[in-house]
Amino acid sequence: MHEFKYKNNHLYCENIKIEDLAKKFGTPLYVYSYHTLIDHFFKLKNAFKPVDPLICYSVKANSNLAILKALVDKGAGLDIVSGGELYRAKASGVDAKKIVYASVGKTEEEIEKAIRHGILFFNVESIPELELINKVACRLGAKTNVAIRINPDVEPKTHKYITTGKLTNKFGIDFETARIIFLSNNELPHLDICGIHMHIGSQITDSAPYIAALKKIVKFIGELKKRGINLKYLNIGGGLGIIYNKETPQTAKEFSRKIIPVLKSTGLKIIMEPGRFIAGNSGVLITKVLYMKKTPLKNFIIVDGAMNDLVRPSLYGAYHEILPLYNPAGSKRINIKYDVVGPICESGDFLAKDRAVSKISAGEYLAVMSCGAYGFTMSSNYNSRPRACEALVIKNKAFMIRKRESDKDLIRNEHVPNFLLGF
Repeated sequence: MHEFKYKNNHLYCENIKIEDLAKKFGTPLYVYSYHTLIDHFFKLKNAFKPVDPLICYSVKANSNLAILKALVDKGAGLDIVSGGELYRAKASGVDAKKIVYASVGKTEEEIEKAIRHGILFFNVESIPELELINKVACRLGAKTNVAIRINPDVEPKTHKYITTGKLTNKFGIDFETARIIFLSNNELPHLDICGIHMHIGSQITDSAPYIAALKKIVKFIGELKKRGINLKYLNIGGGLGIIYNKETPQTAKEFSRKIIPVLKSTGLKIIMEPGRFIAGNSGVLITKVLYMKKTPLKNFIIVDGAMNDLVRPSLYGAYHEILPLYNPAGSKRINIKYDVVGPICESGDFLAKDRAVSKISAGEYLAVMSCGAYGFTMSSNYNSRPRACEALVIKNKAFMIRKRESDKDLIRNEHVPNFLLGF
């Protein structure tokens, strides 16, 4: 459930009419519901209460500092994948021992900063990375925790770009290589190889592949135990899907019922890394209709939001429901279908294709739903477009949590060499 509902024909976020926010802050505009965000965090926390997991919210899903702080204040840890996300994590005030660090391409500088900060552990994705972390820890006179990310080679039944658990993907380590690592861990004296990590993909709506992967992992843990290798942590990643259109994902409670018995059997501390499940339905992108355009073959709604603001439809062919902010009583979706497109000079610049929408006119507003995850975080300045404003709604109050970029922001870090200025 989410807190975006029609009241008296107007779309509201919690207790605020979104059209008022569009007029106050301008568009394109991301609007987030605090209640929806926190509610989904507790849905997971309560569903998995029998194993008392550390829930490390995946920062890449939505990295706004206000979003991170809201979750950290409720007890969340953070899952990070870059030095920049470590900086954000520190700024959020999260306990360093609630930070886990993934990514296949950590740099030496990033590794050093994370060790100095005292994070819980690194999720390690290759032997060279393992060796580099050991080298950096040695130089710092430290010993740091690592978990080996296993690639269980299962098909998660999601988009190929967000599949991470097949051996053809760049992520993780196969079982045989992982076995060699664990059996020779004394060769890396500055590492405590104390956990196993898995993450098979994102937007997973079928629990079967997740359970298949987990069973492989648990069997492997049992084999290690027989060899005298006792672990502390099992990080089961994230990837729980949400409803964008007609998906029927399992609820947190349904999912937990299926896997809690398996998790309990390990006796390990459980870590989870949800992102989309917590943030996805907590946000919408508001965009203003600029023009209505008809051609012999197509009808277009041209809006001020574009692929630089929300790239998922262009990148993944992703579906986002689109609703008018004002929907008169009895208004029905019309038979005419439209492509909802932005101003960017690319044919791939669209938010929806062949979509039947309620009657709409230039000057009115549309809400692109389920944009709380992988929305603003994947945005860019393509076509020199300033990035959008973000607002957080708590009951009947709205807070601007990111200012809209200005034209000056677009060139803030650029420098013209003197020879081009005639000096």
